[in-house]
Amino acid sequence: MNFWQELRNKKEVFFTVAPMADVTDAAFRRLIAKHSRHGEVGGGPAVMWTEFVSANGLMSGGRKILQRDLEYAEIERPIVAQLFTSDPEKMEGAARLCAELGFDGIDINMGCPDKTIEKQGAGAGMIKTPDIAVSVIAAAKRGAGTVPVSVKTRVGYNTVDIENWISLLLKQDIAALTVHARTRKDLSKVPAHWEYLKEVVALRDKLAPHTVIIGNGDVVSIADGKQKAMQAGCDGVMVGRALFGNPWFFDESREISAVLPQKSIFAKIPFLKNIFQTKRKAAQSTVKPITVEERLTVMVEHTKLFEELLGDIKSFSIMKKHYKAYCTGFDGAKELRLQLMEKAGNSADVEKLVKEFLTSLR
Repeated sequence: MNFWQELRNKKEVFFTVAPMADVTDAAFRRLIAKHSRHGEVGGGPAVMWTEFVSANGLMSGGRKILQRDLEYAEIERPIVAQLFTSDPEKMEGAARLCAELGFDGIDINMGCPDKTIEKQGAGAGMIKTPDIAVSVIAAAKRGAGTVPVSVKTRVGYNTVDIENWISLLLKQDIAALTVHARTRKDLSKVPAHWEYLKEVVALRDKLAPHTVIIGNGDVVSIADGKQKAMQAGCDGVMVGRALFGNPWFFDESREISAVLPQKSIFAKIPFLKNIFQTKRKAAQSTVKPITVEERLTVMVEHTKLFEELLGDIKSFSIMKKHYKAYCTGFDGAKELRLQLMEKAGNSADVEKLVKEFLTSLR
């Protein structure tokens, strides 16, 4: 029995970290594991995913540097390596490498809408070449050996095609299938249609009862994810954009505190202010709030970890997308964010700017 079946047998909705390029790297995953209390009661996630990595690149001369994207810590287990390619031979070799590196699972990206990836026939481009998709899955399974192979995809390319595309994948005897509830054409421009997941689950029950189904798209909280999954019948939920600036996301005992900016309409109208504060007190009675100071302190921690683990191979500018998420929803957030965008070039700069900001609040 692999870990996917163990998760399903618990009969509880589980949560996973989405594979996001230049986001869910080793530094951020380690931060999530720590601050979401990974592996503890009431914490999570249940499964971590790496960023997606080119199987072609892993089988090339530049493999040594690219392999850094596959570095992980024991605290992240179970950890799944996500690969992309349209070349079965390259997939087999890359899957074998990931198995040798000790990954708990190997996932094939068949949903990324990036044009550069699609030009290689990979990502969402594979939806248009089902025969190649089947060959790539078979190759991954040969290379992976006993390590379970899964797929992440969308409900179709230009139109919803669950009956053909999802059925094809389910017939390949994969351990798990993550389905983003949008087509490739939709990108993220329209709301995710979780009603499509009901159809996916029904097909799973008919064609591949053992395959674990994970829903993906527009999940904003643990409660929201559980509701979506239970309505659709999914086994698990994959979370992506909601993780930005929130490594505490999977810890059900923590919540970013509700902040009342002085310029907001709530602060100006007494009865609205009272309603807001009453709701905030109710929330704080059941969870421990994450303060502005804690958010900014962890942002500095994130920056230092990024420099330590990836600073020699990745641009510091990658961190700035995280700063936009950490610095939002409180008085002075915009001003601090602008300073970080303009003045920060390393962790020392970030730490200095944060200290100055927090001092100004006291």
